[in-house]
Amino acid sequence: MASRDAVDLLILGALWGASFLFMRIAAPEFGPIPLIFVRVAIAAMLLALVLWHRGLLTVLVRQQRPLIVLGVINTAVPFTLFAYAALTLPAGLNSVLNATVPLFGAVTAAVWLGERLAPARLAGLALGFGGVLVLAWPTLAIGGQSLAVLAALTATVLYGISAHYARRSLAGVASMAVAGGSQLAAAAVLAPLALARWPATPPSLQAWACALALGVLCTALAYVLYFRLIVRTGAVTAMAVTYLIPVFGISWGAVFLAERLPVSAFAGALLVLLGVALATRQTAARTTAS
Repeated sequence: MASRDAVDLLILGALWGASFLFMRIAAPEFGPIPLIFVRVAIAAMLLALVLWHRGLLTVLVRQQRPLIVLGVINTAVPFTLFAYAALTLPAGLNSVLNATVPLFGAVTAAVWLGERLAPARLAGLALGFGGVLVLAWPTLAIGGQSLAVLAALTATVLYGISAHYARRSLAGVASMAVAGGSQLAAAAVLAPLALARWPATPPSLQAWACALALGVLCTALAYVLYFRLIVRTGAVTAMAVTYLIPVFGISWGAVFLAERLPVSAFAGALLVLLGVALATRQTAARTTAS
């Protein structure tokens, strides 16, 4: 990997890891739905400029139906669920739960697309879901946190489903058009809900700064970096960011929020990442060879 691509990968991991920090700070003041509306609306406007510059705006009209579906299941709902989880879960734990996306993607591929799960992938799934149990176990006795963990895991299930939906319904469509169009669709869907639930007390400047960072840095800029990595290095290398997000998420939470996760959380994180490595190894090998 070229040094420029390695730097892009690190920046992307840092940005997506930081999104859990920003949600942890801003969600209590905005509420989950208004915060995510602000996030996706900002990102949608910026990405629309990129699409206009590249002459891709007409693609959004032709592909509006699948883009709306993708905007709901890949952005509006999972982003909101993670923001809800951020009300009670530490940013580091939320970021580790996000790392289960490839596990649910593998399960979805087996159930929906009939892909065969080789023994190594089955072992990876078992390790990964064992890690989720280790992560979630300390919260099961606390109702609010149990719901938060369930919300985060539901979001990762939706990510797994939406990845395969996009592959089947938007094959051949420019990746940046998919990113921008789905953000526009998510903003349109969330707008009336956000207005209805807009906080009575105006959010602080700190909360607004976090919302702005979520939209500009963690969504618009992050998508540009992600798709640039896909073009330059391939999807498999770009997806390695999955392993970096929890590292940065835990680090940002520790530095800026003084979060201290229990030893069980680190053990669970290790199991999740080992499981992801095993569950996605054969897919990576096939993609690299093709």
